[in-house]
Amino acid sequence: MKIGFDNEKYLKMQSSRIRERIAQFGDKLYLEFGGKLFDDYHASRVLPGFMPDSKLRMLLQLKDQAEIVIVISADAIASQKMRGDLGISYDEDVLRLIDAFRQSGLYVGSVVITQYGGEKPADDFRRRLKDLAIPSYLHYKIEGYPGNIEHIVSDEGYGRNDYIETTRPLVVVTAPGPGSGKMATCLSQLYHEHKRGISAGYAKFETFPIWNLPLKHPVNLAYEAATADLNDVNMIDPFHLEAYGETTVNYNRDVEIYPVLKAMFERIYGECPYKSPTDMGVNMAGNCICDDDVCRQAGKDEIIRRYYTELCNLKRGHGSTNALYKLELLMKQASISPADRAVAVKAMDVERETQAPAAVIELPDGTLVDGKTSDLLGSSAAVILNALKELAGIDHKILLISPEALEPITRLKTKYLGSRNPRLHSDEVLTALSISAAHSDAAKKALEQLPNLRGLEIHCSVMLSAVDEKIFRKLGMHLTCEPKREAAVDLK
Repeated sequence: MKIGFDNEKYLKMQSSRIRERIAQFGDKLYLEFGGKLFDDYHASRVLPGFMPDSKLRMLLQLKDQAEIVIVISADAIASQKMRGDLGISYDEDVLRLIDAFRQSGLYVGSVVITQYGGEKPADDFRRRLKDLAIPSYLHYKIEGYPGNIEHIVSDEGYGRNDYIETTRPLVVVTAPGPGSGKMATCLSQLYHEHKRGISAGYAKFETFPIWNLPLKHPVNLAYEAATADLNDVNMIDPFHLEAYGETTVNYNRDVEIYPVLKAMFERIYGECPYKSPTDMGVNMAGNCICDDDVCRQAGKDEIIRRYYTELCNLKRGHGSTNALYKLELLMKQASISPADRAVAVKAMDVERETQAPAAVIELPDGTLVDGKTSDLLGSSAAVILNALKELAGIDHKILLISPEALEPITRLKTKYLGSRNPRLHSDEVLTALSISAAHSDAAKKALEQLPNLRGLEIHCSVMLSAVDEKIFRKLGMHLTCEPKREAAVDLK
């Protein structure tokens, strides 16, 4: 796959920049980590070459100084908000992150439930944390936030929040996703630390929007697409423009909260160390793009994928028409449309030709490989086999799965599990392929190509089952589907 981002350069530049910011403050630094700390797949999609664990690798260099505080909003818990890339809820992701950080050797101090207003699911989640011996704290909704600075920076505002007990000089505040309240958590802690006589600072590590890329650069537009449900808007940082005469890009929530941060620093220290929201950041990603054309195309591809995802969300009953309108606007701004997704166009052509669901994968060289529905294979299973054959240089007439491997699975489905549909799904076909690989050189060669599916584009002409979607996520493929269900047949 084409690379547009120099990850090794990024690790060096970014870790150096963070160390500089830590040295700027005294007793304690609250470092807000935007985006995904552990597995930033959005960044890896729009900046080809960016490794999903890059932030974690940097943090491990500071693990003796750092502790992690994970933030989740009460509303995200109550609404069972999902991480689309992993297919799990935000509260489940909090527990997953705790395990992942600890296994990596990082210290997780606590969990903060923000914007709390008495939600019972939040109370239940807090009891669950207690049973797991994980400290938790409550931060409340603040009336007039973020405009009423006098109220916010008072004992009735931030002062009402629980004080988070921390023990290390670098406190990394992260979350399962955007809109969780990371910045407010940091600012609340600055208020409480000052009351306790502790000199604390704040900095922000937010990958997107990339401050030194143009406002309408597709990579920055893709960030708006990723947060369409939050109605985040990229904008020119007016404070930075006024202070330095330099045009930089930030987003609306940071610009809105900057006066609060400035007022807090002035009240605590007499002056604010930052003249703009851009000053707060430490992001070096924009300096590590090595092929702008590749990243521009990746950003456009991501916007279209987000559009298809929102269409399917609406079909399933948990999407947002406002988010869809936002995505349509972003496509216009990027001068793209769904017709620019080659796998989607091809999949619909194949479906019209066969009058049955179809799937298409785009290989690294641009070749489009299709999968058709048959008596024995669903389209998602068929396209995997066909793509593996193409990557391995295997003649498409050769059968990869032996009847000995196929028959037991179809018998299990129809005779014992009550299904009238003998067709193999993607997980079943991979199991059958693995069995065949024990005595078939062709199947073995095909199986060895599985890692090369990572990062490839795939589109299905119908919405897939949760099982099939999970398989494609595990394979690291970029999946989209048409917003329609398969015809009324037995899909067990």
